[in-house]
Amino acid sequence: MENKKILIITYYWPPAGGPGVQRWLKFAKYLPEFGWKPIIYTPENPSYPLLDESLMKDVPKDLEIIRTKIWEPYQLAEKLNKSNKKFKAGQFDVGKNQSWKSRLSIWVRGNFFIPDARVFWVKPSTKFLEKYLKENKIETIITSGPPHSMHLIGLNLKKAMPTLKWIADFRDPWTEISYYKHLKLTNRSDKKHRFLESEIFKNADITLATSYTDAENFRKNGANAFCITNGFDESDSNSQTLKLSNSQPKFTLSYIGVLEQLRNPENLWKALDNLVKTHSDFAENFSLKFVGRIDDKILETIENSSLKNHILNLGYVSHDKAVDEMSKSSLLLITNFPNDSSKGIIPGKIFEYLATGKQIISFGPEKADVSKILDETKAGKHFGYRDSQEIEDFILEKFALWKNGNLSENTENIEQFSRKNLTKQLSEIL
Repeated sequence: MENKKILIITYYWPPAGGPGVQRWLKFAKYLPEFGWKPIIYTPENPSYPLLDESLMKDVPKDLEIIRTKIWEPYQLAEKLNKSNKKFKAGQFDVGKNQSWKSRLSIWVRGNFFIPDARVFWVKPSTKFLEKYLKENKIETIITSGPPHSMHLIGLNLKKAMPTLKWIADFRDPWTEISYYKHLKLTNRSDKKHRFLESEIFKNADITLATSYTDAENFRKNGANAFCITNGFDESDSNSQTLKLSNSQPKFTLSYIGVLEQLRNPENLWKALDNLVKTHSDFAENFSLKFVGRIDDKILETIENSSLKNHILNLGYVSHDKAVDEMSKSSLLLITNFPNDSSKGIIPGKIFEYLATGKQIISFGPEKADVSKILDETKAGKHFGYRDSQEIEDFILEKFALWKNGNLSENTENIEQFSRKNLTKQLSEIL
């Protein structure tokens, strides 16, 4: 029997880098095993904040990909202010680090481009896809946001074709995300954002969330919501390199990915600074490794402390290399926004961390979904953003185990987060 066709509307697709692209790349990889033929609809000339050519190897050879042109205002914005490059990835300068140009750009972004600067692709895509879906007898579509403009394409298509089955996949929330309050919205703009979000919740047959809390919040707002978390792909992990943890010459705490000011664990840097000053054995054996794009202001602060000579900053690397660097670490760092509204955010990176079997130290709001996952898998510990002696105690405990060669992989129940098992969940919902 022939697989049923499903159209996936996504802005992020290889060679785009970062975690946003991987969710639907992996679903598209495994969906054919569960009776579905994915077709990808994505921009021909997108403005991606990060590129990662290594992800191209995961694109199935026979996958049908449709591309149409998009117009985005980012090139113009970047000429006016180099900091605007951060907006593509949902990052902002905050507080004293914010120039008048940044404040103006943020105001324009939040009030003129609703829901985001990819909104100019909505009308042409709706027109193109309405014809394409009818001609190709496709009855099911998925929209993946952010950018949440993708959901507006789904909304328009659903209104034009009421029998169409539509799944709106929210990789991040819309009005509940931490940086929403930094958009400097007028009352009118705020109402428009919230109205469009509620229209999507009301009209989508199913809304997918990547965390338990987000799914619950979406249901409270009228959505028929389910949670399918992100995960890890066993084929990304080299089982040999994952066993190298105890052979590392230094006790290495690594952060892999993009770290912006809104998720900066200042209490961790303070704890590490103190450990380096007061424990000579720790200072002799400690390395702080950054793999990815770290905000300049954060790096500057750390470099002005006792940690200066312990930093190894590798910059942005390919996904394959990033996985390799995870495996060469002793302890892996994950951070989230500090406010309670972010407790439902589960960064996709945590699942790749889990696949390494390494211990994880996490920072974010209390009672976060990340904490639930770490407890369930015995993979590490979650902390709030307050100063705490517990942070130092936890790090010293792991350091002592590393020193004695006992920092072994003893995680549990991680297979539930494999990309193949998650695709099976998706197929059951479909």
